[in-house]
Amino acid sequence: MCRTRELLRKKFLITGEKMTASGEFITVRVNVEITAASLQAIVEKAKKETGRDEKGFYRVDTADWTGKVISDFLKKYDFEAFAKEA
Repeated sequence: MCRTRELLRKKFLITGEKMTASGEFITVRVNVEITAASLQAIVEKAKKETGRDEKGFYRVDTADWTGKVISDFLKKYDFEAFAKEA
């Protein structure tokens, strides 16, 4: 059994969650290489969608927003099928 699957199994055993073959999503913390222009576009969109607070500051977690954008992309373009072929 691969190390990642073993760690996931332990996590699910410890928390009591059930792991299914497909359909469930888990959060995986990884480092991803993207271009500076991609990151800049993500930040600009996050600022535009959240707007400024009453003091004129932006209150958005760009790391979470980046994760959401990448997750949406992976779902839209069927990462699961790609991963099976890799």
